[in-house]
Amino acid sequence: MANTRDIRRRIKSVKNTGQITKAMQLVAASKMKRAQNSALAGRPYAQLMAEIISSLDGKLDDITHPFLIERKVENRGVLLISTDKGLCGGLNGNLFRKITEIKTPTKFVTIGRKGTQFLTRTDREVLAEFSMSDKVRFSEARLPIEYLIKAYLEGQIDTIEIIYSHFENTLKQEPLIRPMLPLKNLKEAFDEYVKENDLKSVTHDTREIQFEPAASNFIDTLLDLFLKNEIYHTILEAKASEHSARMVAMKTATDNAKSLVDDLSLQYNKARQAAITQEILEIAAGQSS
Repeated sequence: MANTRDIRRRIKSVKNTGQITKAMQLVAASKMKRAQNSALAGRPYAQLMAEIISSLDGKLDDITHPFLIERKVENRGVLLISTDKGLCGGLNGNLFRKITEIKTPTKFVTIGRKGTQFLTRTDREVLAEFSMSDKVRFSEARLPIEYLIKAYLEGQIDTIEIIYSHFENTLKQEPLIRPMLPLKNLKEAFDEYVKENDLKSVTHDTREIQFEPAASNFIDTLLDLFLKNEIYHTILEAKASEHSARMVAMKTATDNAKSLVDDLSLQYNKARQAAITQEILEIAAGQSS
């Protein structure tokens, strides 16, 4: 049995580790709440965007746009949203398993160092890598989004898809591959948009619309805004998933540290009791002799 000094040292070490994980849990909880609030803050904008798209249903059937044209897929374009740091449970591992399921030629754009490291290790093509702060602003997200759109329009990639952790609740984050481009049609894009942003009711304006300038110019701006807002919302959701997963992982680590301290304390008491008993026996044997 280990001596009492070693056990005391280990108890102290585990308690210190538990204090660190407890602090990391509280920080992650704060960041998760902030990320959720950021996603909710964009709800009025999403509502207005949905109402505009709904009002255009059936009025732009003769308009063509590069985002709406399907083409032969030679190279898939995937935006991988992972984390910069670890200690977030199986969040990144689940995303990477999604990547291993892709068997067709694919070019990646990454947000997060962990994803870049995985793709480099597995010899997959990375077009560009970006980093995001915890307080993701649209000005930050615009860089990878515009890079992806440019690569799509220039023919470097034939799709835009996102691999990210979908935030369902604090305890569950589901890895998803979400296709963004090409859009099959505005109606399907609208339905998906309403679902993703959890919009309950959308006003449908049936009045006749006159476009000034041309409708093609209007649809260019609208689809560009629509796509950027969708990808930005996905990045916010991935951030919320990251902080939530880290909070849960640190809480589990803190609980395990407490349990280990209890076990070590019991072991220490047994060792101390055994040492006292041995001393008593030695004293009693000395007296009898």
